[in-house]
Amino acid sequence: MERKRNEATLNRPDGDRVLDAPYVFIDVNEYTRQLREEDAWHKNDRNGITVFKTDHLTMVVVGLHEKAVLKNNVIDGIVTIQVVEGKIRVTTPDGDIDIRQNQIVTFHRCLDHSIEALDESVMILTNNKHV
Repeated sequence: MERKRNEATLNRPDGDRVLDAPYVFIDVNEYTRQLREEDAWHKNDRNGITVFKTDHLTMVVVGLHEKAVLKNNVIDGIVTIQVVEGKIRVTTPDGDIDIRQNQIVTFHRCLDHSIEALDESVMILTNNKHV
């Protein structure tokens, strides 16, 4: 198996990390700290970092400031949203779902949904494209 890495950039000087290998250790607390220290967190209403990526599966740790909104999020894969900190509202064609720390919601592919941070929040988005 070929190991895949992401290299540091000017915007993410601590960005050197393994994205794919026989195993990848993900320290959510450390990535959350890193997101909150970056300029993007201070300039925008959100910041995210991809922590695992293959042809079929992507995991992203996302930090959202209170009231940040991801509108019309349609993803071509099965999606899970796990709230690590805070509280979010997910809006679907069937209604709203409030999700707080240690709760997870899943969606089948191409389901239109929006995400709003009700508090400052951190979540893990997983997209499984192998359907």
